[in-house]
Amino acid sequence: CAVGRPLRWASSFSQLGPTESDPSEGQVFLSQSCVKRLLEITEGSEFLRLQVEGGGCSGFQYKFSLDTVINPDDRQGQRGVVVVGVFEQGGARVVVDVESLAFVKGSMVDFSQELIRSSFQVVSNPQAEKGCSCGTSFSVKF
Repeated sequence: CAVGRPLRWASSFSQLGPTESDPSEGQVFLSQSCVKRLLEITEGSEFLRLQVEGGGCSGFQYKFSLDTVINPDDRQGQRGVVVVGVFEQGGARVVVDVESLAFVKGSMVDFSQELIRSSFQVVSNPQAEKGCSCGTSFSVKF
């Protein structure tokens, strides 16, 4: 996967992911190829929603969809003061609900284009112990 430059506030991102004391621990990063593809396929208020669901061959799986509505569980904190789970770069947005964010914090969302398929993918997930060969499911570190 070609991983591009992370968001400007994520300049300390490493392939190993953030450490426990890293302030960017609760972030999700967007690669340049992800940003480029999102700008090509989204219109107006559309964004990419990333969810984690039970299933797949490794226990959990990533689900991507286009959406236009920010839900209450996309936010954390009182009166919407702290917004967690809305990640934006150059007009491209990825939204992650609070429950799913616990499984993908510190990860990068990439867009991969291959001969047989093209897809959004979560790469370098520090919360994942192992994954399947297709990259859509994973197991969680304990």
